Amino acid sequence: MNKELIVRTSSDIVDFALLKDGKLIELHKDEEDNNFAVGDIFIAKIRKVVPGLNAAFVNVGYEKDAFLHYHDLGPQLPSLLKFIKRVSTGKLRDYSLKNFPFEKEIDKHGSIANAIKSNQSILVQVVKEPISTKGPRISSELSIAGRYIVLVPFSNRISISQKIESAEEKDRLKRLVKSITPKGFGVIIRTVAENKKVAEIDNDLQNLIDRWNAMCKKLYKAHHPTKVLGEMNKVSSILRDIFNDTFTGIVVDDEAMFVEVKDYVQQIAPKKESIVKYYKNGVPIFEKFGIERQIKTSFGRTVSMSKGAYLVIEHTEAMHVIDVNSGNRSNKEKNQEDTALEVNLISASEIARQLRLRDMGGIIVIDFIDMNRADNRKKLYNHLRNEMQDDKAKHKILPPSKFGLVQITRQRVRPERNIKTKEENPNVVGGDEIEAPIKVIEKISQDLERLFKRDYKNVTLNAHPFIAAFITKGFPSIRSKWFFEYKKWVKVLPRDAYTYLEYHFFDKNGNKIK
Repeated sequence: MNKELIVRTSSDIVDFALLKDGKLIELHKDEEDNNFAVGDIFIAKIRKVVPGLNAAFVNVGYEKDAFLHYHDLGPQLPSLLKFIKRVSTGKLRDYSLKNFPFEKEIDKHGSIANAIKSNQSILVQVVKEPISTKGPRISSELSIAGRYIVLVPFSNRISISQKIESAEEKDRLKRLVKSITPKGFGVIIRTVAENKKVAEIDNDLQNLIDRWNAMCKKLYKAHHPTKVLGEMNKVSSILRDIFNDTFTGIVVDDEAMFVEVKDYVQQIAPKKESIVKYYKNGVPIFEKFGIERQIKTSFGRTVSMSKGAYLVIEHTEAMHVIDVNSGNRSNKEKNQEDTALEVNLISASEIARQLRLRDMGGIIVIDFIDMNRADNRKKLYNHLRNEMQDDKAKHKILPPSKFGLVQITRQRVRPERNIKTKEENPNVVGGDEIEAPIKVIEKISQDLERLFKRDYKNVTLNAHPFIAAFITKGFPSIRSKWFFEYKKWVKVLPRDAYTYLEYHFFDKNGNKIK
């Protein structure tokens, strides 16, 4: 398995594409003006307490106040508030917490009116970026993420990732981390800490404590609101969270970014430093690795898949709805149940990819093709769960309902990626937008594959002149690729009378193929 990270830079935006065996599975964007990224910590003031919601609104500098629910205050809120007050006034200069007396924890089912009050200073962390008309979602239960561990101030708990399966390794890591963690801090052990030595984890811990101390120094007489601890830059945070031994390449098109990435990889995985490459070809980096084409064909309302199947993805205010269709695929060798299972399994793999690619969150309802056999429904459910194992976002998948619907909840912490895949219709001035040529070509290619499977020898394609030129021009042309793949030549005729999306196939006798 090849896993590559392709980094494209421009003046104020950096795009990150994660490829698995050449297929795009994640797409991230880092914009310089994003001041409310997940993980950022602010010193802010509570603007309004709303007992009816058991929540408060906090001014963090965004146009809409941030939302802080009682359950996100954290049990050690009184200790945190006391610490902030003493540090802000300069009465406390020791930020280590080893001599700091903790207050009594708040009641798990208490009221926000008894915990905080308006105009009070508080440290809060962004847990969900501003989405649509809502401000950021925040928490006062702080955590600082590192490569192997997450540092949790005002806690004494050592917890460990559930993805580490070995009980022996869990015990080893817990004992190790407990021996090096300073008093007043808790630690969450991340999956990548598995089989790591004490020196590596201790080095990570010291870096996190340094970041905590640097943050605390900013609290003295700080203006409200002020960002006192920002997340790492996007490239470092992505590498911190997803980089592992399976990576085979990291390609960057900017020299300064290349040096930065190489230095970071050298710190976290010295043996992998050689996989970081500087790209300086004349062809844009996303074109070279086929990412632009994949973006065009993956972000539309309709997503085509192999064997003629396709998805229709609709986004409403309340949820995402995905419909699975088998297309006009015919397979005489299998019965309807087997065909439905095959299409559903292909669709489950693509849906798992689409959720990561678009970063879709909230409630997702999938209408798979109906299957009568319970063992097939179970097979589909298990396959979908396996495909989503690599998804870092918290998610829950329910078994298929009686109506064949599968429901998924997936954590949404930042706005969904929406990329425009339609272009202006060149046939109609001021008319509706239509799918880009690449999208049309993909549909033509799939229809062509089905025709050749039905033993059509001489096939002629009639299409709009723009589409015909797109297929025949260049080297290697799309038509040449068809020839190499199917060993059959397709005659392409431009038809001025056709609309942009219209195309038809004809056999050797000139009869239209349906």
